[in-house]
Amino acid sequence: MKYPIQKRYGSFKEKRRRIKQNKPPVNRRIAVPSFFTLMNLFSGFLSIVSVAEGELERGAWLIAIAGLFDVMDGLMARLADATSDFGIELDSLSDMVSFGVAPGFLIYTFSLHELGILGLIISGIPPLCGAVRLARFNVNARLAPSNNYFIGLPIPAQAIILGSFFLTFRDEQVLFSNFDQGINSVLIPVVILISFLMVSTIKFDKIPRFDRQSIRENRGKLGLLLLYLVLIVSLKEYGLMAVFTIFIAKGLALGAVHYFGNYTREGEDVFQDYS
Repeated sequence: MKYPIQKRYGSFKEKRRRIKQNKPPVNRRIAVPSFFTLMNLFSGFLSIVSVAEGELERGAWLIAIAGLFDVMDGLMARLADATSDFGIELDSLSDMVSFGVAPGFLIYTFSLHELGILGLIISGIPPLCGAVRLARFNVNARLAPSNNYFIGLPIPAQAIILGSFFLTFRDEQVLFSNFDQGINSVLIPVVILISFLMVSTIKFDKIPRFDRQSIRENRGKLGLLLLYLVLIVSLKEYGLMAVFTIFIAKGLALGAVHYFGNYTREGEDVFQDYS
């Protein structure tokens, strides 16, 4: 004879078994890229805390470190064949903190706070445009993914440009003494420009896959990537500034050629915004 508690346990166990059978298979390999994504988020959190404590230099470098983790999670996802909707959403949430809120807070604390409410609004433009950029990317990544380029400036590039701007000119503000608003006279146009580029349809290079076919087809891109790494390691913040300035200038130049030339490369699809 079974007691009522035994019957209930048996019914519960059977229900759990049916639920487990009906669940879609889980790719446990997503844990690998997800770890790097969470380290990206944690770096962004530490950046905000550092800036709040007055350690702006540490906060700026933590944004760059978050960018490194962001690159690593994409590489790990491709190598482990662990790309998933969960990973896309987690990556976007992390990017919003590390590359939207953190750089906005950094530039506000650095100098834009001097402009009062105007400075607050301008500091909010990068996270606002970054949110639009990420939402559009997520929709289009599911419906029409592209392995060769980003549509619009990637939000990590925008964040690292702002971080490297601070690192480069934090002790050189005398260079801007002839401007009415000092360094803000240059920082404001930079913020507006790169925020606009995030929500634009200009194409920017992606890091190619590291398989044989991609290496053969993208030797130029890989050579340029190696040059970028050498500049960053050797010149530090100046290297960061130079690399991402080159990256943006290259995208703008190619975009201008395509726009004014009014042509599309053979086999290249016209971008369709599904958002």
